[in-house]
Amino acid sequence: MAFQAPVLRPVRITFMLSSLRYLYTDKLGFVKQNLAAATTSGVRPLMSTFLTASPWRKLERISPLPIRPFQNSSFVSRPCSSLTPFGLNRFRQLSKVNPISRIQQRLLFGGPSYNLLAQKEKTANNNPNSANAQATFYQALLQANMPAIIVERYRSGHFATNAVTDSIYLKATQSMGGDVAAGSLAGQNQNVNPEQLQAIGQAVAARNSHGGQIGLAAKQGGTGAKESPLYVVVEESLGSAVFRWVKFLFWFGFLTYMSLILVAILVETTGVLKNIKGPQNNEAQPQQQNVRFSDVHGCDEAKDDLQELVEFLQNPERFSSLGGKLPKGVLLVGPPGTGKTLLARAVAGEAGVPFFYMSGSEFDEVYVGVGAKRVRELFSQARTKSPAIIFIDELDAIGAKRNERDAAYVKQTLNQLLTELDGFSQTEGVIIIGATNYPQLLDKALTRPGRFDRKVVVDLPDVRGRIDILRHHMKDVQVSTDVDLAVLARGTPGFSGAELENLVNQAAIKASRDHKNKVGPRDFDWAKDKIMMGAEARSRVIQDKDKLSTAYHEAGHALVAYFTQSSMPLYKITIVPRGMALGITHFLPEMDTVSRNYTEYLTDIDVSMGGRAAEELIYGADKVTSGISADIQNATNTAFNLVTRFGYSKKLGNVDLSSNYDRLSSETKQEIEAEVRRLVEEGRVRATTILTEKRHELEVLTKALIEYETLTKEEMERVLKGEKLDKLESTPSAPLMLPESLQAAPGLSNTQHPPGPGSTTGSGEAADGA
Repeated sequence: MAFQAPVLRPVRITFMLSSLRYLYTDKLGFVKQNLAAATTSGVRPLMSTFLTASPWRKLERISPLPIRPFQNSSFVSRPCSSLTPFGLNRFRQLSKVNPISRIQQRLLFGGPSYNLLAQKEKTANNNPNSANAQATFYQALLQANMPAIIVERYRSGHFATNAVTDSIYLKATQSMGGDVAAGSLAGQNQNVNPEQLQAIGQAVAARNSHGGQIGLAAKQGGTGAKESPLYVVVEESLGSAVFRWVKFLFWFGFLTYMSLILVAILVETTGVLKNIKGPQNNEAQPQQQNVRFSDVHGCDEAKDDLQELVEFLQNPERFSSLGGKLPKGVLLVGPPGTGKTLLARAVAGEAGVPFFYMSGSEFDEVYVGVGAKRVRELFSQARTKSPAIIFIDELDAIGAKRNERDAAYVKQTLNQLLTELDGFSQTEGVIIIGATNYPQLLDKALTRPGRFDRKVVVDLPDVRGRIDILRHHMKDVQVSTDVDLAVLARGTPGFSGAELENLVNQAAIKASRDHKNKVGPRDFDWAKDKIMMGAEARSRVIQDKDKLSTAYHEAGHALVAYFTQSSMPLYKITIVPRGMALGITHFLPEMDTVSRNYTEYLTDIDVSMGGRAAEELIYGADKVTSGISADIQNATNTAFNLVTRFGYSKKLGNVDLSSNYDRLSSETKQEIEAEVRRLVEEGRVRATTILTEKRHELEVLTKALIEYETLTKEEMERVLKGEKLDKLESTPSAPLMLPESLQAAPGLSNTQHPPGPGSTTGSGEAADGA
């Protein structure tokens, strides 16, 4: 706590008798003069003063009493902290202008008191830097009831101070009280107003009330006026500081609490933060499904397995009367896009019961315990709407195998699901259906009998299933009459129902962009190639020689396949770059193949090596391009399977060598490599023999590919017969015409060869060594 109090202007308190040269011989006159001095200074002289005086002794001259002025300087700056007698003492050097050079002796003093004070004052003056000497002198003055001298000497700033001198000084100021502050000093200085005196009194009183120490500081030469104030600093005690902080913290906490209460009331009444919540309320809502089994195609076996669920939901007494129990949970397993969710909706639609749908990823969030809570709420809602169906898509998201390193909230969700599956019986009319693409990842406790104990496999559709799916999705599409669904289905082996739907949609978009009235076969072929191989890379810069080598390469594949009886039927040849392949030769199987024989596998190797054989036959062995990398990879994989998996090697025998290939001996591995190399090389020789015999057909087919870029099997047969093809809707020929400045660019120089031709399977790589 600090106070700013004005400083009294310089006051001179003198102890002298003005213009005295001789003493009166009258004893009463001498005493009167001394009493006048005592009245002026406020110091009570000792009795020896009057006894020592000799009124009848005539003195030639006596010096006036020493003048003790308040120096025209500010008080010494002292820190507001107590200094122990053994601590560091702050002191001020003696002023060179007004040094105290003599022993202050007062003729008014006499007897023993005079000698004692004179001795201590001499010691204090000789040791101005000794705070202990000053304290001894101050103590003697205080006992002699001379506080004014203590205050004057202390405030001069010429003498050292410590905690003892500070205490004596404060006692002296207290003993003087109002006489100095309001009486004597005010009478000597007319410029000190009552407000300044009140400030000084407050500074003194603050010390008594707070138990601290007063430190005064001002600029050198400060007078305490408005222009040069004096700062009074009061140091708080430890108890006072603690109380002040406790009071501040109490009020701060109280106001903060009240503010939070007001904000909470405001939020509740206005609803400002309704959209800013913790965990979102993702409760499953019952839905009525309009999907029927007639809308699901390509999975007849799965529909038959789920039909009995519909009968149970429609007539549960039929099963419970004979003691039979239906499974609590049904697990739908299959690749993505095969219609697992559609089947679950069809079951609910056929039975006419509420359908609760939730994805496995919707249960857990960043908040612990949310997953278990939502599982409980889901089953509780389903029981209230019984009979009902609960469908959990992507069940592996919450039902994966547990281990000790899993987080606690993950285990809580799965444990709650297991508990709910055990908690309701088959007669409650609630059936849970789960779908997953990875059944091997599910926890064994989830798939045991009594929970998800029935597994329904929803596999990729076969040719008949693809025809049904295509027909279903073409109901709302304007399709040309020359579109053959059987051909389109045969050319899309491995397509799921979702991919076939995308195929029809892409074809419709292509026809709309070309301003056609109906979707034709070319639109479906374009959509199929885009899905299988990627978009056409017509902006790719291809030189004439690279385009010619690609045509020879693809013609070699086609001719080897065409003139080999056991080959898969040829469908289409193209040299239009797509994705990473510069060209591709498509094949069209009659039906989906389940197994193949040794001769068919050897034919695959021959067809794969047909591209390299054609390039080697035309350009030579050292001019074969790097585009054959994908073909060599396919041929090698086929030969490796023949040797290690299918047991077609007479040298190695009927042994499975692929499962434990890493543990085989080095000699066995060398024999496997030798057999694979032999099969691939024999395939290359057979392909070279066919193309050598059909050299003329190779040249004719290559020329037709350069002209039309894409040929079907029927068009290829007409070309080989020498017939003239009708005008085809061919795409712009490559390469693109570039400005001369771009043709000379370093990135398009002739030294940088683009990727070679594509492969027969559509997975040809454009990068070297791919």
